Amino acid sequence: VNEAFMDPDEFEFQTVGRGVGTVLLSNPCNPTGQSIEGDNLEKYVGIARKHNVAMIMDEFYSHYYYDSDAVSPAEGGADDDTNWPKTVSSSKYIDDVNKDPILIVNGLTKNWRCPGLRLCWVVAPAPIVELLGAAGSFLDGGANAPSQHLALPLMDLEFIRRDTWALQRHFKLKRDYFLKELEELGIMVVNKPNATFYVWADLSNLPAPLNDSLLFLNECTKHKIICVPGVFFDVNPRGIRQIARSMCNQNVRFSYGPPMQNLVVGIKNLKEIIKKFKIAPMRASVYVKTMTGKSLTDSRAGTLRETFCAPSTLTSHIAEDE
Repeated sequence: VNEAFMDPDEFEFQTVGRGVGTVLLSNPCNPTGQSIEGDNLEKYVGIARKHNVAMIMDEFYSHYYYDSDAVSPAEGGADDDTNWPKTVSSSKYIDDVNKDPILIVNGLTKNWRCPGLRLCWVVAPAPIVELLGAAGSFLDGGANAPSQHLALPLMDLEFIRRDTWALQRHFKLKRDYFLKELEELGIMVVNKPNATFYVWADLSNLPAPLNDSLLFLNECTKHKIICVPGVFFDVNPRGIRQIARSMCNQNVRFSYGPPMQNLVVGIKNLKEIIKKFKIAPMRASVYVKTMTGKSLTDSRAGTLRETFCAPSTLTSHIAEDE
């Protein structure tokens, strides 16, 4: 998660070496805001084809792409309202949709900003699409006809072209504002996001206890700020690793999806939080012991860290801090 993306050679080594039959990839990626594209994406698809590894590509954020310097219409032309904007999709490198083991998933939730319609689609080999159709029909009957009819105008190519340009211009402004403000606050962003509307931020330079993602969230909620602690994205099969030893403990995912006025207020409140602990930093162990249980507390679950950390993990985390 803390790398921009996995090198294709490493991807092949990990996939083949572990005997993996299926890989699920978010591209562009939630939570890092990075994208695999160009030669790297072509190699990923080639590796899946070579070793017959099914690759499920979540491309729900494919329209949220920034910083393109392309001038060729085939690659996303200049921003002059005549070309197509740059987008990212593995479909460009598929030789035969019915033979290559690539499944592309997209929908209206993110790129079209219509989550309420609950519509998506899958581009895949015909036998897989037939199986998905049969399963969907059995489970819930599939998408209802009125919603599909309502969505048809959104599939007009000219609408998609203009809408994507407008989306990219708008979100690029918010991204640039947000990155600038985070830098001034001392919150690092190692890999600048070039897609989605997320920032994978590093809290390690903040005063304690704000350099702990769970405790950072606890303080944020007191000031009407929501972010997602990095440990929530640390894939941990069977809970083998203790949460306190996660490599993502000092990371959080911010979203610059809300309106600009909300971002401005959020940054203002974030400044107040950081100022408070710069004046009076507090060790994580002390902070945890003084938590009143009012923030992020549920009568059934207890405090945030009690909810997501086993007692042994919490004890070891405090002991290490002391």
